Amino acid sequence: MPNSSSMAQFLLLTFADRQELQLLHFWLFLGISLAALLGNGLILSAIACDQHLHTPRDFFLLHLSLTDLGCICTTVPKAMHNSLWDTTTISYTGCAAQLFFFIFFMSAEFSLLTIMCYDRYVAICKPLHYGTLLGSRACAHMAAAAWASGFLNALLHTANTFSLPLCQGNALGQFFCEIPHILSLSCSHSGYLGELGLLGVSASLASGCFVFIVFSYVQIFRAVLRIPADQGQHKAFSTCFPHMAMVSLFVSTGIFSYLKPPSISSSSLDLALSVLYSVIPPAPKPLIYSLRNQELRDAIRKMMTGCFSGLIKCLSSGV
Repeated sequence: MPNSSSMAQFLLLTFADRQELQLLHFWLFLGISLAALLGNGLILSAIACDQHLHTPRDFFLLHLSLTDLGCICTTVPKAMHNSLWDTTTISYTGCAAQLFFFIFFMSAEFSLLTIMCYDRYVAICKPLHYGTLLGSRACAHMAAAAWASGFLNALLHTANTFSLPLCQGNALGQFFCEIPHILSLSCSHSGYLGELGLLGVSASLASGCFVFIVFSYVQIFRAVLRIPADQGQHKAFSTCFPHMAMVSLFVSTGIFSYLKPPSISSSSLDLALSVLYSVIPPAPKPLIYSLRNQELRDAIRKMMTGCFSGLIKCLSSGV
C-alpha cells in the first residue's frame, strides 16, 4: 500500500464520464473564470487608479478581489486541464500546493469579510470616529493581519495533512485537493486526530468571526432604524447589502458542505457544493459590489471609456 513518501500522484474526481460532457464543463469553467478575472480585474484597476476610491471600504474591497482571483486560479485551471485532456491526475507536490493556496486565500477572504463588517459598523454606528479607527495605518495593519493569518493557517494545515501516512489508495472524491478527502486516505489515527484538532481550532476562530459579524449587523440595523429619513436608511442599507450577500453565500455553502449529515453525502452533492463555495462566488462578487457602489461604477465606466477612446485613436492613427 502506498504511503505519503512514495505516492507520486493523486486521482481527482471527474465531472462526467463522457468526453463531450467534460468539454462542456471545460467551457463552463472557462466562462466563469473569464467573468471572475474580468470583474475583479476591473475592480482592482478602478480602485488603484481612481483617487476617489482610496477609502477604507474600497481598500479592503481591493484585497478581497485579490483573494477571489487567487481562489479561482488555484482550483479551476487544473480542473479545466483535466476536462480538456481527459485525465484525472495531479502530482503529490501539485496537490500540496493547491491545498496550501486554497486554504490561504479562503482564510484571508473570511478575515477580510470580517474586517469589512467592522468597517461598516464604524461608518454607521461611530461615524465621528471613522477617520481615527480606520486610518491608513490601521487599515494596512488589518489587511496585513488578514493575509498573515491566512498564511499561518494554510501552512499549519498543509504541513500536518501531508505529514500523515496515506495507505487507503490515492483517489480523492473531489475535483481539487481538500483536507477531508486527503484525511480519508490516512492510516494514522493520532495524526488524523491532530488534524481534526487543528480543524476544530480553525472552526472556532471562524465561528468567533461569524458571531462578531452577526453582532455588528445587529448594531448596524439598530442604528439604521433610528435614522429618521427614509433616504438615509436606504443609503445605509445599500452599503451593507453587498457585504451581507457575500458573507451569506460564503458561510452557508461552506458550513453545509463540511457539516452536512453523512446520510445525505454523495459524490455528486459534494461536487456541486464544492463548486458553489470555491468556483462560483468570485464571478458575481464584482457585480454585486458595483451595483450598490455608485462611485465604483462611475470609476469603472470612466476607465472603460478611456480605454475604448484610446483604442479608437490608435486604430484611426494606424489607418
